[in-house]
Amino acid sequence: MPMLSKTDAAACGAALFEAEATRTQIRMMTADHPGMDMDDAYAIQDAFVQRKLAAGGRITGWKIGLTSKAMQYALGIDIPDSGLLFEDMFFDHGGTVPDDRFIEPRIEAEIAFIMKHDLAGADVTRGDVISATEAVAPALEILDTRIYRADPESGATRTVLDTISDNAANAGVVMGDMRHKVDAFDLRRVGAIVRRNDEVEETGLGAGVLDDPALSMAWLVHRLASYGEGLRAGDVVLSGSFVRPIEARHGDHFLADYGPFGSVVIDFV
Repeated sequence: MPMLSKTDAAACGAALFEAEATRTQIRMMTADHPGMDMDDAYAIQDAFVQRKLAAGGRITGWKIGLTSKAMQYALGIDIPDSGLLFEDMFFDHGGTVPDDRFIEPRIEAEIAFIMKHDLAGADVTRGDVISATEAVAPALEILDTRIYRADPESGATRTVLDTISDNAANAGVVMGDMRHKVDAFDLRRVGAIVRRNDEVEETGLGAGVLDDPALSMAWLVHRLASYGEGLRAGDVVLSGSFVRPIEARHGDHFLADYGPFGSVVIDFV
């Protein structure tokens, strides 16, 4: 049963909104509310999202996180998490990220799904995901954290509940120019070589995302169904990273080379 009251969740969401606006990090939610559970974390995320909507934000999709076994083992969990994407999170392929936009940005390589039809229900299958998808594309997610990764007082590290509260740590999206029919590639074998300043930092394959990015998409739809929600036509969904997060420093240039699937480029001022 959730521990936090609606008032507490709203206060946490307001603190995250202020932290994002001022680019200042705050204490972990679990430090102030040690008994909170996953329902509480998503309630805080929703309060944060409602603040962004009230400020004029427009939801344009979703992100799925913690889809790799390595990240799940590191956090002691066995399920992914999710957050919402907003219109102002999208950066152009080949564009630049201003130096005053984020706090501690990192990037991950992903496969983005662009929805053709609405998709909802607890019994949605991989085949349903394929049928409802307009196209897939190479993408980079920009992560950021409005919450300290480690508490400056106790040294305790951020938990998955803190990450979920913080809108699954998502902050930006860069999509490559190429679009493909969802069945044009075996998405399990689509991979990327990710370079930072011409040095290879990470490589990975789509199979690292719950064995198949389309299954990751089905997981999201099942989770949303428990809240009476679903995906909408036109939504962009980041299906999950198949590389570890890479620190994005001032002056860094990133190239994610997906071979015939495309590429994604972004620069950080």
